[in-house]
Amino acid sequence: MERSAASCDYLRDPASIERESVRRARDATDLSALPAALHPLALRLVQATGRPEIVAALRWRDGAAAAGRAALAAGAPILADSKTVAAGIARDRLPPGCEALCLLDAPGVAGTAVRRKTTRSAAQVDCWSPWLAGAVVAIGNAPTALFALLEALAAGAPKPALVLGFPVGFVGAADSKQALIDAADALDLPYIALAGREGGDALAAAAVNALTEALPEEPGS
Repeated sequence: MERSAASCDYLRDPASIERESVRRARDATDLSALPAALHPLALRLVQATGRPEIVAALRWRDGAAAAGRAALAAGAPILADSKTVAAGIARDRLPPGCEALCLLDAPGVAGTAVRRKTTRSAAQVDCWSPWLAGAVVAIGNAPTALFALLEALAAGAPKPALVLGFPVGFVGAADSKQALIDAADALDLPYIALAGREGGDALAAAAVNALTEALPEEPGS
């Protein structure tokens, strides 16, 4: 005997869900402390976490969002520390020529990680060199990758257009993001980061996706 499924009242249309999600996130979030250029990114983080209060932990260098948008519009590559970050980037929204790269499986990375007694996420930073100049770097998993990137830049590696610092966890995450904040002026490095232990692959990918969207008009503008 077949059971009849109860009919639930909920939004089904993807476009309507997206519009309503953005509206509710905006209504719930105090964006007054952020520059307007960061509002889309902040709202994406709120949507990804369900936590409007997360925007209080955002840190940035002036002009960082504009630098990232310009780089992506020009077809700059996105260098991701994990496959999950790369997978979360909406490829259909990327400008022509723009690709997301994760080089964890590149030849030599595993051996370098063993030799240096570090993570593969950190070891792959060596492989980023051909793409690093003017790139958008999205780190959402490994603090070691962010530390390795900062060490490489201090040693003279090509400078990316933007670093998105969202590593997550109890070991090294907060410290690596603080190291990014502390080094940014000396390195003349645009960055957007989430201070503290919070972060993750989904947030790093959401930040990239926000940079590929057109800036919406503010309510009442």
